[in-house]
Amino acid sequence: MEITQNNIDELNAVVKIRLEQTDYFPQYESALSNYRKQVNMPGFRPGKVPMGLVKKQYGRAILAEEINKVLGKSLNQHIEDKELKVLGNPIPKESENPEGDWDNPSSFEFEYELGLAPNVEIKLSKRKAFDFYVIKVDDKLIDKQVTEMTRRYGQLSDPDSSGESDLLMGTFVELDKKGEIKEGGLMHDATVSLEFIEDKKTAKRLVGLTKGDKVVVDPHKVSKNHDDLARMLDITHEQTHDITTDFQLTINEIKRLTPAELNQETFDKVFGEGVVSDEKAFRAKIQKDLEDMFTKDSDRLFKRDFSKALIEQIDPKLPADFLKRWIAMANEKPLSAEQIEAEWPQYEQSLKWQLIENEVVKANDIDVSMEEISNHAVSMIAQQYAQYGMPLQEEHLKTLAANALGNDKERQRIAELLYEDKVVDLLKEQANIREKKVSYDEFLKLANAE
Repeated sequence: MEITQNNIDELNAVVKIRLEQTDYFPQYESALSNYRKQVNMPGFRPGKVPMGLVKKQYGRAILAEEINKVLGKSLNQHIEDKELKVLGNPIPKESENPEGDWDNPSSFEFEYELGLAPNVEIKLSKRKAFDFYVIKVDDKLIDKQVTEMTRRYGQLSDPDSSGESDLLMGTFVELDKKGEIKEGGLMHDATVSLEFIEDKKTAKRLVGLTKGDKVVVDPHKVSKNHDDLARMLDITHEQTHDITTDFQLTINEIKRLTPAELNQETFDKVFGEGVVSDEKAFRAKIQKDLEDMFTKDSDRLFKRDFSKALIEQIDPKLPADFLKRWIAMANEKPLSAEQIEAEWPQYEQSLKWQLIENEVVKANDIDVSMEEISNHAVSMIAQQYAQYGMPLQEEHLKTLAANALGNDKERQRIAELLYEDKVVDLLKEQANIREKKVSYDEFLKLANAE
């Protein structure tokens, strides 16, 4: 066997593998012999089919399979021996004049294209400042959270008539242009929250209704947007654009939410028994929780903007043409050239960041332990349950985390997040970070900018 490599440029290479008969023929003969023992052919007992017939019918396929095994192993060994950093997988190169006779196997020659990873050098300029946004937790935000908490733990009742903050549960029926029920029109049960209706005239008409009342409404005026309207009428977003007539709303139920009082019972329900004992401590705990939550939001936004800026600054070069061909070959479903071009920018950014991250991990011996993965899973699940006012005991959290980490994909996902966090934290120490205080609304605009 002879393996040679020709570097086209810094990012592309061609590996040529020449196989002699001795490199693959023993494996081929052994595979043929094993296959003969299993093959069933009319007129012959199992395992007694003449080798000539087996070779004639299955020989080429078995030969190709065994040669591919030898090629794969040899190519991987070459990459390992030469310490090549490759992107994607080697692509077999089609030759106009292939060397080798599959009917009379002797010498064969194969060529593979390789995409090589670039050398990545991490150098951060202190002259460039990166913004880290800190959200100001003011009384307005705390008041809003207190209101949400008291509503979440409030009581539902069934009033005789609707008030301006009640929920109406009813049946929507489509009307025609004459105001009569449309034959074959839309009909669906849905809930309307009066306090969120922006059209004041419509909201006023829905106050004072009782169970069984019927009222004609413009469905666009009792929904927030087209997506909300689609859910309300059980139709698609596109179909909402064709809704041009009114609907009849029949009131089936009226629900009123009475917020919980700010007392010890509510404090215990929200944060656990005895954690806070008065309204001042309740608000202080809410402020602390908001600050912790916003810090995580700020970290996520910073990581997004910081990684994007690093990619632009370091800009590792990629063998783009090779990778596009590899994507087309590796994808289970056929992809057109147009599809690959459309998705390439996102893939390119992701791969460039991965190269930067891998370099930082390698250069700084960064590692993520199973204990860290487990702790992150526990924290993540605790936050999810806390959002719904359901704090769990530590042992229960550990059990749920262990179940989640039994899934290989979930465990790998958390590990990748932790690696990324460690890389960003380390690079932050080398960068010029500038804290900027912003309001919550300003932060939302920044977060939704892309």
